[in-house]
Amino acid sequence: MLKHYSQEQLVLGFKKNDSKVLKAVYTSMYPKVNAYVLKNSGNHTIAKDIYQEAFIACWKNIKDEKFKKTGSSVEAYLYTIAKHKWTDHLRSATYKKTVLTNETSHLTAVKDEVDIEEDEEAKKQFILKQALAKLGEQCKTLLKLFYFERKSMNAISEVLKMTSASARNQKYRCMEKLKALSLELKNNE
Repeated sequence: MLKHYSQEQLVLGFKKNDSKVLKAVYTSMYPKVNAYVLKNSGNHTIAKDIYQEAFIACWKNIKDEKFKKTGSSVEAYLYTIAKHKWTDHLRSATYKKTVLTNETSHLTAVKDEVDIEEDEEAKKQFILKQALAKLGEQCKTLLKLFYFERKSMNAISEVLKMTSASARNQKYRCMEKLKALSLELKNNE
């Protein structure tokens, strides 16, 4: 159906709300978007909703002259919008809640995954605390002033009685030492 139209005719059709053009684009592109959504954990109902939103966004963008800037075909533009809308849907809290309430077995897997992530985060924090404890007092003070108290390097240099450049160099060395200690502790677990 779309082969009968040039890109200019499609754009003009969108701008003029030409029902033949809109219907041709709508019916020819829906199967591709539907297949994409189905292939990526969706269903027909959600695919229809996503496609509607994408089609309306495409139509508005063409009317608002935002499409010219892309340099792609109307079909590719519509498909890209639909893919982005699907990705946004997958990232949304609503989708995650739906997945959790609809699929009980999936709930357990997600909970286990969250527990593992929390355990990993706790391990990282524990290792970081141990590494900080092994740093010298001047490094601890410098890093505390910079990262926790958000002091400027000039303010830190005054507290530590050194030049601003020396404080910067010292901060770099302290961070390198902290990274090395953390890596060492992690490897020794």
